[in-house]
Amino acid sequence: MSKGLAGIMKQAQMMQQKMAKLQEEAANRTAEATAGGGAVTAVVSGKNQIISLVIKPEAVDPEDVEMLQDLVMAAVNEALKKVQSQFAE
Repeated sequence: MSKGLAGIMKQAQMMQQKMAKLQEEAANRTAEATAGGGAVTAVVSGKNQIISLVIKPEAVDPEDVEMLQDLVMAAVNEALKKVQSQFAE
């Protein structure tokens, strides 16, 4: 193998290692978002998984389930946007 090709192979290997490290770090990041003035709080991971979801009792109205659904979706979607924007940085 020529010296030039060996150097390119070594650089490619180093880039793979760096990318693997960045992916691991990204997976360990989290983002939090709230909706409804803090009635619903969602925390998601860099793997786009919900880590926690907190719903305050006052947000639960059996007569208005759709409102709660909207608050949960809004909090989760905002948290996902935040964690994805961290990747962009």
